[in-house]
Amino acid sequence: MPPAGGPGLPRPRTRPSQADFRRRRFAVFSAFALVLAVVVYAASGSGGGKGHAGTRTEATRKAPEHLVLSDASWQLPAPTSRAVALAADGSIDLFGGLISNGSQSSAAVTRIDPATGSAEQVATLPDPVHDAGGAAIGSRYFVFGGGASSVYPYVQSYSPDVAAGAPSTSVPAQLPAPRADLGAAAAPDGTVYVAGGYDGSSLSPAVLATRDGTSFRTVADLPVPVRYAAVTVAGGYLLVVGGQTGDAADGTYYIQAVDLKTGRASIAGQLPAPLTGASAAELGGSVYVFGGRSAGHVVDSVYKLTLTAGGRWTATADGALPIPMAYMAEVTLGQTAYLLGGEGQLGLPQRTVMVARLTSAPAAAASAAAPFQGDLLIADRGNDRLLLVNADKQLLWSFPSAAHPAPAEGFYFPDDAFFIRHGTAIITNQENQDTIEEIAYPSGRLIASYGHPNVPGSAPGYLDQPDDAYMLDNGMVTVADAKNCRILFLNPNFTYHSVIGDTGRCQHDIPNDVAYPNGDTPLADGNFLVSEIIGSWVDEVTMSGQVIWSVQLPIAYPSDPQQIGPDVYLIADYSNPGQLLEFTRSGRIVWRYDVTSGEGMLDHPSLAERLPNGLICVNDDYRDRVVIIDPATSRIVWQYGATDTPGTAPGLLNTPDGFDLLLPNGTTPTHLPASGPPLPAAVSAAGG
Repeated sequence: MPPAGGPGLPRPRTRPSQADFRRRRFAVFSAFALVLAVVVYAASGSGGGKGHAGTRTEATRKAPEHLVLSDASWQLPAPTSRAVALAADGSIDLFGGLISNGSQSSAAVTRIDPATGSAEQVATLPDPVHDAGGAAIGSRYFVFGGGASSVYPYVQSYSPDVAAGAPSTSVPAQLPAPRADLGAAAAPDGTVYVAGGYDGSSLSPAVLATRDGTSFRTVADLPVPVRYAAVTVAGGYLLVVGGQTGDAADGTYYIQAVDLKTGRASIAGQLPAPLTGASAAELGGSVYVFGGRSAGHVVDSVYKLTLTAGGRWTATADGALPIPMAYMAEVTLGQTAYLLGGEGQLGLPQRTVMVARLTSAPAAAASAAAPFQGDLLIADRGNDRLLLVNADKQLLWSFPSAAHPAPAEGFYFPDDAFFIRHGTAIITNQENQDTIEEIAYPSGRLIASYGHPNVPGSAPGYLDQPDDAYMLDNGMVTVADAKNCRILFLNPNFTYHSVIGDTGRCQHDIPNDVAYPNGDTPLADGNFLVSEIIGSWVDEVTMSGQVIWSVQLPIAYPSDPQQIGPDVYLIADYSNPGQLLEFTRSGRIVWRYDVTSGEGMLDHPSLAERLPNGLICVNDDYRDRVVIIDPATSRIVWQYGATDTPGTAPGLLNTPDGFDLLLPNGTTPTHLPASGPPLPAAVSAAGG
């Protein structure tokens, strides 16, 4: 968040002036779906001069089947992407995948109960693997190819061996050549097809078939060799959908089909958008394609593929995933497809499980579609309080309050607030109180603090205008100590650990000096994004102060940069009119929000973060609101707070300066680290 004044900079207001503006509310509405039963009335006629009472017959036409998309009530036991998922007697077996931060391949075979999400590792593959294909043949489960540090030719096998009570794994065969990034699908006659992939130097056009998992024959060559395609069997065809080619790193439009009777392979249709890393399932005779990457972004698209005359396949949009995701494992049980794990925009493995269910039950009438799932924490700086609201703008919690009193040292000028410890605590920095505090949620009990209230300083134990305090997964804390022109690191017990820049010179010369920092965002690789107000610099630095890259942006006041892609970053320009930028490490601007007048204009926006659904949430500080912007249309689609109307009443804010999103599973998807260590036992036992 922006400091409240500093060397050569104007001091932002602490209380905005009152203005009478009409409250405008923004919401995203979904269409109401209604399925009507058809009732047919028939009356029988009379004969022979006698009248007969009329009779009524009813016939209810079966409602058309439709796809229902939702989050599962459970998650994977650990973040996983690019795994193989297979149906196993009503359960789900998950094989391998990328785990941790995406740098490690797994060898685990994990059995999951889809009703409860309970999971148990039942076996270990001979070799860790990701980006493989898989299929069940008889009582054995096969994982084809894939790789870890190299591309594998291996076929790995898992046999539950329930009767003997001893599951076994082996490497019974090899593919004709090494192959990763492939897909596999089984036809109704038991034949398994392997398609797409990469041998380490070139794409693999050959479509292989096997009946036993150990011997393979080539049945066709794809017209366009691809990797990371979605592969499934439907309507007598093997479909290879999208995928990456050598000259189209972000995916192709192609729907390639292999006629399983003739072996003829063709380009049989096109997607509405290029796609790679998607997942596919056959449900009710149609094929559904879920998520993936398109045009540099992870997407939430769902396409329905329908077979038409001449073996052509048409693709139409059919809903959206709850959150954008790519490289998900897919398994179908009955009329339900489970989409397990995957990677979000940052390319990190996820625990998310989504469900696509084909049903003929009437679709429930929907209320206004929520712009976010979970609860939104707002640091209402001008009112010296924290608020928790939901997408319906209901106030769920506030601090301080009669039920949750402030600590003895007081609670003044909260500039930022982030959930930590799986949603059981909050870390907040009081910029003009010169303190950072960790409080338990929801009790508000003070767990730890650093700094001397209302006494700025630079000696150990002191802060001067602290900004953006984050707790790391190991319990350490980082904070941009703005007026001291340094990035400070604290031990888990909130004592001094180390510092980047401690001369007070406030110039762009990391690690010796920092030019008035107001952001220190943790990254997935363990580094930090630092925003330096003087000179408008953004830097990626290590904890020791080594500069990985640095770029000077064409904005007046850089505030709180966030990584939203492998080389894409989002930042707010704390100015009037304010703007939002997406940029690369080289400084190339790839998207900009810069409305300069009217309701859409931002006045000193301090923090912008991308939500899981791709919308962008923003603190619009001086217009007394938190807004959500659709980047596709550059329109505000939701807001909390009345525009230009500060206040303490329900629905009003006063210079909001920080926010965080907490999902029902206790994760915080808009920033890293996602959780932090568990709450201390003594505090947890006291109920937070």
